[in-house]
Amino acid sequence: MASRASLTFLSSIFFFLLSLQLCAGQTSNVKGVYWFPGSEFPVSSIDSTLFTHIFCAFADLNSTTYEVTISSSNAAQFKNFTQTVQQKNPSVKTLLSIGGGNAYTEDFAAMASQASRRKSFIDSSISLARSNSFHGLDLDWEYPNTTEKFTNFGTLLTEWRAAIAAESRTSGNETLLLTAAVFRSSDYYSLNYPVQAISNSLDWINAMTYDYYGPTWSPSSTGPPAALYSGSSGQINGDAGIRDWIQSGLSANKIVLGLPFYGYAWRLVNATNHGLFAPANGTALTADGSIGYAQIRNFIRENVTMAIHNGSVVTDYTYYGTTWIGYDDTQSVSTKVSYAKAKGLLGYFAWHVGADSNWALSQTASIAWGS
Repeated sequence: MASRASLTFLSSIFFFLLSLQLCAGQTSNVKGVYWFPGSEFPVSSIDSTLFTHIFCAFADLNSTTYEVTISSSNAAQFKNFTQTVQQKNPSVKTLLSIGGGNAYTEDFAAMASQASRRKSFIDSSISLARSNSFHGLDLDWEYPNTTEKFTNFGTLLTEWRAAIAAESRTSGNETLLLTAAVFRSSDYYSLNYPVQAISNSLDWINAMTYDYYGPTWSPSSTGPPAALYSGSSGQINGDAGIRDWIQSGLSANKIVLGLPFYGYAWRLVNATNHGLFAPANGTALTADGSIGYAQIRNFIRENVTMAIHNGSVVTDYTYYGTTWIGYDDTQSVSTKVSYAKAKGLLGYFAWHVGADSNWALSQTASIAWGS
């Protein structure tokens, strides 16, 4: 029989080796971006050298079986997604994102409320990820909004992580990554996310630090859609959201900062009053006012107008006539990525790759973060 000292020594060696294994599997940084077929941007055109992780969006949720599915129209692109993006960057990791926007909000809640439904969801998601060669899974449930839903959200994550670990042990495959897109702050509708379950179960969160102002929900005045800091009147901002997540107990190195590769267009009430929070009366240019960065740059060129950067809140805007567009240009992106690195965050992600203009924002972000 081994002595107590020998057992202590062996135990120390075991936990040391285990810690090395865990550290080896950790993600050192994230330069992420989402792609979705509706953008009509070819997967083969993605410059994957600019990213460490690419999210393929979106898989669907069957409201009857609660299984994760991929629509027949997307099946071929999703099947070949990883192989295609790895041709330019063999080390890039891919994740299958599930849900998106307001899709399946109540179906997610119904699924998460019962153990058998959660199992159907979890098992099918892992199977889909493996059969389509993805390196991970990403949950985009926007958003749980009751105490019960938040509790079930945490239970889902805990069971999902356990199932992923068990599958990896059984199959011998590399453990799947598990992430979630979440509200900019840990506090949503005055109800807190289950931070401990998130910390224990997810590799990181994608904090959606954007969509603060938009002409469909704040139509009466212009606003910075994704300001990093507050103005003089204490407006919603990304820094406050990130600090809230950290203060709630989530480690900074499990947080990834969101960047919008798009903006919103308002219709000004008066063309001569065109600053931040100028009077407006709804959308311009598109039905919901959303407009991709490439289209914004075209708007500036075609109208020979100015692009204005506000360094205090970190945002950009442009205007011509009664059309006013708020967005993030290269200077804002660079500042935000530098902020994320200085704060000790894991990295950044952007929605979405097809909206960039000749890789201007993607390159700026990658350079600002560094290697």
